[in-house]
Amino acid sequence: MKQNGDNYFRRGLGLKAEVKPLLAETYGSAIVTAIKAADYRLTVGRFTFRMARSLGFCYGVERAVEYAYETCARFGERRIFLVGEIIHNPHVNQQLRDTGVRFLLPGHEGRFDFTQVEADDVVIIPAFGLKLEDFEELRRIGCVLVDTTCGSVLTVWKRVESYARDGFTSVIHGKHFHEETRATSSQVLQYPEGHYLVVRDMDETDLVCGFIRGEVEASVIQEKFMERASEGFDPEQHLARVGVANQTTMLASESLAIAVRLGEAVSDRYGAEELSERFRSFDTICSATQDRQDAVKDMMKEPPDVMIVIGGFNSSNTNHLAALCAESTRTFHIESAHGIDVETGVITCKSAGTGEVHAEEGWMPGGQVEIGLTAGASTPDSLIGETAENILRMEGVDPAVIDMTAVEGSG
Repeated sequence: MKQNGDNYFRRGLGLKAEVKPLLAETYGSAIVTAIKAADYRLTVGRFTFRMARSLGFCYGVERAVEYAYETCARFGERRIFLVGEIIHNPHVNQQLRDTGVRFLLPGHEGRFDFTQVEADDVVIIPAFGLKLEDFEELRRIGCVLVDTTCGSVLTVWKRVESYARDGFTSVIHGKHFHEETRATSSQVLQYPEGHYLVVRDMDETDLVCGFIRGEVEASVIQEKFMERASEGFDPEQHLARVGVANQTTMLASESLAIAVRLGEAVSDRYGAEELSERFRSFDTICSATQDRQDAVKDMMKEPPDVMIVIGGFNSSNTNHLAALCAESTRTFHIESAHGIDVETGVITCKSAGTGEVHAEEGWMPGGQVEIGLTAGASTPDSLIGETAENILRMEGVDPAVIDMTAVEGSG
């Protein structure tokens, strides 16, 4: 398939220069620029803002958002649909709604209804990608497709395709209900004998390993993974040769540990001499996810008094950042600056432990405070900057004090 054609676009629409000023105005932040210019640490009054050296929009997200705006500029006279969400950030998705983009949201079991889409319409495929059957249905309709699927996701697809082609079952570390994992799983089914199984964490991995070693019955695997495995999945047959892949936004250390654990189980069952014929594994965590996780790990060597993680509550990579930070310091995961009520000082956040969203009073310590800031790969600089602004406003400080003069005097 051509990268760009009459009705399929994968390399943009040639309007990057046209939409660049709008994107900078909508998603940029002078405050974030100022903190970065101050070597990622800036003191204003009693607050010292310390920012992770890798945070916010990654290349894949920037590309997806840019293509969406190019689509609006190129096809403004047509109906434009987006399959699901462009990324897991409610602010960015609302901005697209405000431009007139119509959202096609999934129903039961992640299924999409494309009956309202016509050949003259334009459909944007999100950064997570799209299930193969959904892509084929849209191609059948004949509408214009703008494909923003992230390159890192495409790398995983190529990996699981090779597993299926060579007779290996894909064991995918991910959330089975996540759009990316659904799309990745579907790629396996291009081959008649292709099969997959999705594991969420190490506990589920150990269950699979127990079966491979002969310690767990096949019926246990079938019952546990009934909704997270390919149709007709037979543990006896399909776990004899396995290849490991992952949702690109999972916790990198856990994905690598899961691969090691599965490899050990295969070796225990069949012997080290057969390992290369029965087990494959490649690190498919995207570099942006890894960079953001490494950046907060580096910060936690000398943890700030308070850590604020900004990003969608349904963003996998953001949730993992919050979990990493919570191991070392008081951490508050908010979706945007609106999570901080300037008048009352109450913060509305998601617990890294329970996953519950709650309101908390008295969360900001007194005296001099170091506040750490990081954000998921789907969070624009504008939301990071607005968060710092609201913290200052809580103290009655005008955020305008953060300018280049403040940077020069910050040391």
